[in-house]
Amino acid sequence: MKPIISASELLSESTGARPPVLLDVRWTLGGPPGRPAYEAGHLPGAVYVDLDAELAGPPGSGGRHPLPDPEAFGAVMRRAGVSADRPVVVYDGGLGWGAARAWWLLRWAGHPDVRVLDGGLAAWTGELTEKVPTPEPGDFRPKPGARELLDADAAAALPDTGLLLDARAAERYRGDVEPIDRVGGHIPGAVSAPTTENVDAEGLFLAADVLRDRFAALGATGETPVAVYCGSGVSGAHEVLALEIAGIPAGLYAGSWSEWSSDPARPVAKGPTPR
Repeated sequence: MKPIISASELLSESTGARPPVLLDVRWTLGGPPGRPAYEAGHLPGAVYVDLDAELAGPPGSGGRHPLPDPEAFGAVMRRAGVSADRPVVVYDGGLGWGAARAWWLLRWAGHPDVRVLDGGLAAWTGELTEKVPTPEPGDFRPKPGARELLDADAAAALPDTGLLLDARAAERYRGDVEPIDRVGGHIPGAVSAPTTENVDAEGLFLAADVLRDRFAALGATGETPVAVYCGSGVSGAHEVLALEIAGIPAGLYAGSWSEWSSDPARPVAKGPTPR
């Protein structure tokens, strides 16, 4: 099963005998909130999910977007109508990061059928509605561990045996600027791989073979372990999704740079090279 779905495919499935549950995860780093945009127009039947409040735990030592409590996450998904035996499609405003976070969380929690709308809302050609649905409660109960999750120690060790990709912008990787976290730079041994290079000018994922070539050039050949981190575990999920499209399994260091850089004892590398 492909982890993404085109707008035309979704339009067809939404009118079929087994329409997917739709989750609207519009989110932008630093705001504005996604709920007003959702209320102004969304895919018919879509339920809004708040990334900061429902797809993450309280910020703290675990980073800006630590994973949510599994039971709390399960309750949010059930209220949204998510069941274990029904497909789910998630979308956002077009950047793809919020949708990828929801995709990764559901897959990590054991849901077998989750896809991201390629290109997000901007790619949708069907009607929009302001009607907020009240779905029948679902039955999904998380079983965490279906996807590889790294902690800080595992991320630190990975460059010695595999490949650790940094999905942030190259200038943040180098440490030229750091607009959010305590210090700039990257985890020693990590390779710069900005998430923005996984999509085209319209926000659609590049073809699988193009992504495969991109990641192979960075050292992801499928022969060694691969994992991704970013600022707080959101855009990193987008890179894990791109790797999956390319046929390369990858783990996620969800705490990411916001967790790593919060501890002054952890080493920091700067500049364009891994170490």
